[in-house]
Amino acid sequence: MSELIGKHGGYRNLLSFQVSQLIYDITVRFVEKYISKFSRTTDQMVQAARSGVQNIAEGSQASATSKKTEIRLTQVARASLEELKLDYEDFLRQKNLFTLDAKHPALLRLKQLKPKTVEQFAQWVAGEHQHSVDLQRQSRTSTDLSLSVSDSPCKSLSSPCLAANGVLSLLNLACYLLDRQVERLATDFENEGGFAEKMYKVRKKKRNY
Repeated sequence: MSELIGKHGGYRNLLSFQVSQLIYDITVRFVEKYISKFSRTTDQMVQAARSGVQNIAEGSQASATSKKTEIRLTQVARASLEELKLDYEDFLRQKNLFTLDAKHPALLRLKQLKPKTVEQFAQWVAGEHQHSVDLQRQSRTSTDLSLSVSDSPCKSLSSPCLAANGVLSLLNLACYLLDRQVERLATDFENEGGFAEKMYKVRKKKRNY
């Protein structure tokens, strides 16, 4: 059967799943803190984040008998995370908060940290918020031109601003990983065929014995 049913599952080892699961956990915490529980946006964001995680897992399991289904569900996961990106971008825009450049020092420090848990992400938010407060105090009492413009404080570097931008950075990573995953799955399907083709090859091989 191992010749017919290839390796499947193992989604917990996928980096795309790990990052998406972290995004889901952070999103649940984010909407609890910053969005009204009576808003439809709360349910939409949580469901989009959950859909990303669940479809990666379901697609990985389905790969045992259908590569087409795995590709389709992985694409659904990618689409769900794209929807979630728009929700976070809307939050920043509607709250008049900055969308930070990908090379902003705060986001570069997040990428270097590579958080694995909600707690680690929350510590990054708290640390960056305190960093912006400290810089603000320095700028009031100093004319030191060595302070980087890109790292300078602004009123928008509040905790919700940092949290939303941090999740967007993680979402960009997850979407990139899923794009590569879909490309690899498509290549594997092209080279190896689907379940029906494998069944034909196995039956033909047995008839020839």
